[in-house]
Amino acid sequence: MHPLDNPIFNALGTCQANFAETYGVLRRFPPEVTPLGGFPGAYEEGFAALRGLLASGGGLGLFLPKRMDAPEGLEIMLEGALLQMILENDAQLEPNRHAHDFIELGATDVPEMVELATLTKPGPFATRTREMGTYLGIRKDGKLVAMAGERLKLPGYTEISAVCTHPDHLGHGYAGFLMTILANCIRERDERPFLHVRPENTRAVQLYERLGFKHRLLSHYAVFRATKPSAAHAEAKPK
Repeated sequence: MHPLDNPIFNALGTCQANFAETYGVLRRFPPEVTPLGGFPGAYEEGFAALRGLLASGGGLGLFLPKRMDAPEGLEIMLEGALLQMILENDAQLEPNRHAHDFIELGATDVPEMVELATLTKPGPFATRTREMGTYLGIRKDGKLVAMAGERLKLPGYTEISAVCTHPDHLGHGYAGFLMTILANCIRERDERPFLHVRPENTRAVQLYERLGFKHRLLSHYAVFRATKPSAAHAEAKPK
């Protein structure tokens, strides 16, 4: 199996093991870093661990090879197809580093980063997501209007994520510019950039294709939570 076939689980077992919280065969990031986790192909054991983890509340996002029905005790809050793309080795990325002023985002920028991600919904972004890697941003009139950064890290690979632009500032090439800067930095470490995108987001997919990313894998994402007992079941429980 290719390491990118199960990227969350493999990242938490290698380059990002410092973040890993383990529950049986399940590994997850702390929720304030990112609400993602994974387990190996032993799905019965994996979902059993997930049930135990979520019994006290909360949710967890998984990348799955295909759509699966929620097993007993769990329900799906959100799901959809997920396209994984990887930058071709011969892709020529030559950004004009002077085209836009950009900055590396730090701890003081987190509230604006969360606000921008909440508005544009590029994927889960929490108060400690910035700790996963380098995040770059563009400000206009003092306001953060675009950003992109690094999320999952595996030996030889780094994911580009949280690519987003404020709706009032689309059309200036900010997303492609920031991605090019990041991709070149990743390549300088002898790693390959990859990313995940909803396939129905054609605007984003077309941008990534123009930059030289190719389709690698079509999978599925799902956010699970524990099933709440029905009213009838709750009433039937002994007091």
